[in-house]
Amino acid sequence: MNEKLSLVKEWDKTFEKSDKVNHCKVTFMNRYGITLAADMYTPKECTGKMPAIAVSGPFGAVKEQCAGLYAQTMAEKGFVTIAFDPSFTGESGGYPRHMASPDINTEDFQAAVDFLSNLETADPDRIGIIGICGWGGMALNAAALDTRIKAAAAMTMYDMSRVNANGYFDIANTEKKRYELRKNLNAVRTEEFRTGEYSRAGGCMPLPVPEDVPFFVKDYSEYYKGRAYHERSLNSNDGWNTVGCMSFINQPIMKYINEIRSAVLIVHGENAHSVYFGQDAYANMIKDSKYAENKELLLIPDAVHIDLYDNMEVIPFDKLNEFFKENLI
Repeated sequence: MNEKLSLVKEWDKTFEKSDKVNHCKVTFMNRYGITLAADMYTPKECTGKMPAIAVSGPFGAVKEQCAGLYAQTMAEKGFVTIAFDPSFTGESGGYPRHMASPDINTEDFQAAVDFLSNLETADPDRIGIIGICGWGGMALNAAALDTRIKAAAAMTMYDMSRVNANGYFDIANTEKKRYELRKNLNAVRTEEFRTGEYSRAGGCMPLPVPEDVPFFVKDYSEYYKGRAYHERSLNSNDGWNTVGCMSFINQPIMKYINEIRSAVLIVHGENAHSVYFGQDAYANMIKDSKYAENKELLLIPDAVHIDLYDNMEVIPFDKLNEFFKENLI
């Protein structure tokens, strides 16, 4: 049975509403019984069965932030699109709240494909996905698993398994440091079971951010706490459940990406702190692969991580349009 969700009716996005597309709220259930909430955007000139795209991310964001911006913009270019909140976050269901899962979140993308495959206005043979930031890695995992996905774009991607297990730039990539991390997280679990209350890990730093923090930390805060603040966004507020991302430590999500037969586009800012995730994912995807010809890594000159969230002068929407129209045929 679908979980009853309380969905906001008014426009509460962090971007302006387009007059070129129609918008409505939709819901669908994943195979774990969690009901997902999504915004659906359709071209006003929508006729017949059209190519469709499911969008999600960034990790800890909501569909009212940049996933919705991507979905609305791609709808303007002629696609039926949905931007959905992952399980346990935003307007989607699932309890406890503020949890992440490499398994369930990959299933979220597959559930979105289920929905689009049965949508009257969408062509089930022309479905693509876009994953942003941490959901870029999840999109690659979904593309490796779900043969219905004909094209996948990973934008300014993170490998959430790698960053949770190794830390940023792999500085904590030792057995000893992982052991201490696991030990600390399990101590939190014991205490939270005793009290019956779940703690939060903290979202982005409040503004103004101290001058001595890394640039990307400042950039995150200016987006989530500033121009794209949203009351349901984890990053804009108190962050994930303290143990919310724990399962990623032991579960690499991109083991079989070199077996993806469908088209993949990885886009990263050349100066992004996270660019190594995209570069390494691309190298692993084409290594010993029989399907390397339809894979591409695009580096945007001078761009940083957050530029691919909402900088309309940097996000290569024309390239995305070309990529999906070429591969969703």
